[in-house]
Amino acid sequence: MKYRKVGAVTVIVIAVIIIYAVVTLSDLRGRIAQAQSERAGLEQQIADADAANAELRHSIENSEDDEVIEGIARDKLGLVMPGERVFTKD
Repeated sequence: MKYRKVGAVTVIVIAVIIIYAVVTLSDLRGRIAQAQSERAGLEQQIADADAANAELRHSIENSEDDEVIEGIARDKLGLVMPGERVFTKD
């Protein structure tokens, strides 16, 4: 078997290609990690929105229920029943 000697220019070109590939792969790994982090944040936002939608759906479905009306009056409007004492945290 005969081996050809590789020239210095060929070695330099191969080294540059390898360095370029390593740098590009490193950059892509960083981008992938950032995209995964963003995805996790968006999934959390979706879960929060789903929970809020479920709560609103429950409120709409039970809008005639006295307990739901009382809860809205207490939470959203700050109303209290006659004779109740309200304690606030300062």
